[in-house]
Amino acid sequence: MKNRVCIPQEEYLERIKKASVLIEREGLDVLIANSNEADFANVRYFSGFWPLFEVGGVAIAGNGHAALMVGPESEEFAHGWSPITNIHRMKEYRESADPAFPEGAFQGFREVFESIGITNPKKIGIAGWLVTSVDLYQAICRAFPEAEIVKADAIVTSLRQIKSDAEIACLREAFRISEKAVDTVLERIRPGMTELQVVGIAQESLYANGAEYEAHALYMFCGASTNNAISRPRYNIIERDKVIQLNIGGRVDGYSPSIGIPFVIGKMNKRQEELLRFGLDAHYQTRDWLKAGVCAGDVAKKYIKYFETRGYGENYLYGPCHGLGLLEVEKPWVETSSEYLFQKNMTFQIDSFVRDKEFGLRWETGAVITEDGIELLSDRVKDIVNL
Repeated sequence: MKNRVCIPQEEYLERIKKASVLIEREGLDVLIANSNEADFANVRYFSGFWPLFEVGGVAIAGNGHAALMVGPESEEFAHGWSPITNIHRMKEYRESADPAFPEGAFQGFREVFESIGITNPKKIGIAGWLVTSVDLYQAICRAFPEAEIVKADAIVTSLRQIKSDAEIACLREAFRISEKAVDTVLERIRPGMTELQVVGIAQESLYANGAEYEAHALYMFCGASTNNAISRPRYNIIERDKVIQLNIGGRVDGYSPSIGIPFVIGKMNKRQEELLRFGLDAHYQTRDWLKAGVCAGDVAKKYIKYFETRGYGENYLYGPCHGLGLLEVEKPWVETSSEYLFQKNMTFQIDSFVRDKEFGLRWETGAVITEDGIELLSDRVKDIVNL
């Protein structure tokens, strides 16, 4: 596809160089960044490789050398995706169905480390700590019983949280595609359809307009299930006069946004209109608080205070923002305990969720932090929608 918006191959290798500086600064010999199919971000960030069924890992040494580690079935697959040519086929990265592969010939962590110039590591960092399996962890321990193994997610977070021009371009394109899907759903949705049928409409539009995949499990809920902060569409019927929640995102070269809009088909009652309006007000207020140099925790405290002073304290669950990039939800979060300062070219989903007894709602869009505010990645969230 000509002129496709994507991350240049050389940018992956530049990321490895930047990581090696931080690895050496932290006193590590090697960083192992692991990913699975659901949380693919660390491995794809450094290698371009997107695991399927199996898991993957990238080993990066302080000397700047790197290796891609894949499961028994993924070696050829990985060569077709990654600018890293030093690829190792390893049993520890097999799929969760746990095949034995009795005839397989595999390499181990010692061979991987030797290939990047490390023979006797004293300190090994692991990023993707929560997706690193017990089997993987034990294999590292067996290979290097004298080495100290530490959690090192902060190294990768510090790189991923500041976006390059190419990353922001991927997000812009992903939001453009997502807006088309939102508009298509609003044009074609009808009472009597199931939530899953409406998701199918969104998927058709996303792929037709250039998405490589859905950015997340697409949200399409009607009625009581809208007050679930996390859920999945089901065979529930779309009904008139009830709040409908959609969150739609299409992925572009790994970058995964979402646009969230609540709406009603038919007559909106007083409570529905009241909460939809308050949620939108909170969303716009959050936009005004975001800019470089502001403490993230202060924004979160203001957000909660806004709920309380407007009389909606009991309707608060979380918010107001979370990191955006290769995953639609990634570090850093904006929470009352957050001590970091917003920096230029950080990207966030402004995520305004309000729940009530009978329904809930979420207004959501993406933004880039600038020196004096934000640049919206989509301005599709504007006003209450009543079809």
